[in-house]
Amino acid sequence: MDPEAVRRSLEPTALSKEVVGPASASLRYDAFALTGVRIDAAEHGRLLCSFVVTPRIASPAGYLLSGVTATLADQLGSGVFLSSGIGTSGVSLELNLSYVDVASIGEEIEVEGKLLRAGKSVGVVSVDFRKKKTGKLIAQARHTKYLAVSSKL
Repeated sequence: MDPEAVRRSLEPTALSKEVVGPASASLRYDAFALTGVRIDAAEHGRLLCSFVVTPRIASPAGYLLSGVTATLADQLGSGVFLSSGIGTSGVSLELNLSYVDVASIGEEIEVEGKLLRAGKSVGVVSVDFRKKKTGKLIAQARHTKYLAVSSKL
């Protein structure tokens, strides 16, 4: 497992101003959501990241946007599969999120992704979002992915 390979897989591949067209909307949003995320630790089957809630990822009321949380669960969950030595980040089958608290502008959030299972074709990770200062859970995700290499017809 190479922590730098995991870090590179989470970095945007293009600047948002370089990406144009409707098919690129998800790339722009991923880059938007991942900006400011730090990888604090990467080990086999586990990824620990952190970020500060800023106005650009917060609602008008000053809370972390739920869509940003979902995007981070998806992206960082994929990073967990890569950190476990699986040669693919897979294709999402299911992403389940439970929001249990809010995070306000200025709060530092710690995100921990853990590999729960990696079978021949399906894998599952959990991704927990906690307030770094208190350890209080704000959101929990379970991400199921199809991992098998597809055959070419």
